[in-house]
Amino acid sequence: MSKNMIGLDTAKTAKLAEGLNDLLANYQVFYMNVRGYHWNIKGDKFFELHLKFEELYDDLLMKIDEIAERVLTLGHRPLHTYSAYTSKSVIPERQDISDGPVCMGYILESFSTLLEKQRKLLLESAEADDEGTNSLMSDYITEQEKTVWMYRSFLGK
Repeated sequence: MSKNMIGLDTAKTAKLAEGLNDLLANYQVFYMNVRGYHWNIKGDKFFELHLKFEELYDDLLMKIDEIAERVLTLGHRPLHTYSAYTSKSVIPERQDISDGPVCMGYILESFSTLLEKQRKLLLESAEADDEGTNSLMSDYITEQEKTVWMYRSFLGK
């Protein structure tokens, strides 16, 4: 078994890096969607949602950087082109959405996708004894589950 510079199995870290890059692509598309919601929101909840979307995209941007740096820590290269992001992401690009509840529905769908991918990485990172990736995914899941509850409550669901 070959080990990388941080003592993890190279075959397992290659698989984790691939999963993290897939996650990174989905985060990038989600991030751009939320930027668009922030810029285009209209209606009686404009002020509330405009601020909430800014808070969300700031958080997404921080996580994008953390995920890319984790890929590098594992000894691999993070994706860094829009073409790579759009070809790998299962979160679709959203365009010209200005209705608050519609935006929130798409945000909830995106979180569902991210949570599924992060849970998979949580299991894979545990199997690889990769505490760094495992901790990152665990933190994201805990935080995002609460966020989903709050966004669903906003929609009255």
